[in-house]
Amino acid sequence: MSGRSPIPITPASSIAGRDVDRTLGLVRGNTIRARHLGRDILAGLKTLVGGEIEEYTKMMAEAREQALDRMTAEALSLGADAVTDVRFATSYLMGGAAEILAYGNAVKLKME
Repeated sequence: MSGRSPIPITPASSIAGRDVDRTLGLVRGNTIRARHLGRDILAGLKTLVGGEIEEYTKMMAEAREQALDRMTAEALSLGADAVTDVRFATSYLMGGAAEILAYGNAVKLKME
């Protein structure tokens, strides 16, 4: 499902131009990612000279997309037309591992 979502997902509490008929409930998707030794070595070198650690930027972007995909799949399984109030949370779990969580409200939209 990666890439463009089959339903609207938004951090807003509404979908522009559409009215919410009912809320189906909280939906969420998560992934846990561990750092890679090779990336850690490159990141360590990057801290000496400064700048963006592109390897970690890419890893986190992929993790966010996977969490969104899983949240969207849960919403679709409930019959949702959209997900509103979407938020992200990140938790440190243990040495070198973190969880990315995406969550929001699955909603049915009024028929146009």
